[in-house]
Amino acid sequence: MVIGTAIRLRILDICGQRNMTVNKLSTVSGITQSTLNNIVSGRNRSATVSTIKKICDGLDVTIIDFFDDDLFRDLEQEIY
Repeated sequence: MVIGTAIRLRILDICGQRNMTVNKLSTVSGITQSTLNNIVSGRNRSATVSTIKKICDGLDVTIIDFFDDDLFRDLEQEIY
């Protein structure tokens, strides 16, 4: 799995756990709806750390908790 896919799936998983829509997450995290939609749809494959931090704040999780998931084990190396 590549990092962009893992991030997308993790966001959707935590949103589901919290019964939160992606649109609500964009509001509470201060990220534009289009940016967040691009991340969760896979159109944006390289979210910045600061964007991920805002997402974590909106989800009320730490960055450590966000990345502490099996999705981030054994990621494929990406060469562009």
